[in-house]
Amino acid sequence: MFVAEPSALDSHVLVLNKHYAAIRVISARRAFCMLFKQIAEIVTCEDSRYESYDFQSWRQISEHRSQYQRDHHDWVKCVRFELIVPRIIRLLFTDRMPRMAVKFNRRNIYARDRNRCQYCGKKFATDELSLDHIVPRSRGGEASWTNIVCCCIRCNVRKGGRTPEEAGMRLVSEPVKPKRSPSITLRLTNEKYASWKQFLDLAYWNVELKE
Repeated sequence: MFVAEPSALDSHVLVLNKHYAAIRVISARRAFCMLFKQIAEIVTCEDSRYESYDFQSWRQISEHRSQYQRDHHDWVKCVRFELIVPRIIRLLFTDRMPRMAVKFNRRNIYARDRNRCQYCGKKFATDELSLDHIVPRSRGGEASWTNIVCCCIRCNVRKGGRTPEEAGMRLVSEPVKPKRSPSITLRLTNEKYASWKQFLDLAYWNVELKE
């Protein structure tokens, strides 16, 4: 039985397939279940070397690190011991977790555009942004990754029901459909997920991650 603050069990864990390619992200709660069932192992990268651990060896590592690295990790409490929340796990058998397309929703569009108006380039709070159809719906513009961008209120009013060209405006960047969840990229700015970076290089991995 695992006991922890909600934030610890809800932490994000990167899942690799058996060939070390990133396939998606799950909660720490689910990761521990997979480790306990022996269908996955924990992977760490220390001093440019990969180390792998099963549930029991991770328990020993956790006990050792609790004495001198406690503030460096998130922890869950079991009945008789504590465990470090892993950051990366690897499936030991045939991939049992299908890849999922990035969901086309407001949160992912805001994350893709990093809360920046795609016309003036300024960053705004979420409640100060809206979504703009580059080609207006009244002109046949569809709701798609390549036709919707974040837009501040001022630029939205200026553009109105026109195309950017007609309004004399230019896009800061060309909108594209993300190959992985944009929110994952934002999480990489958090140091505790730094170990993910080497597995999320698009030059090496064809990654699609759960938001």
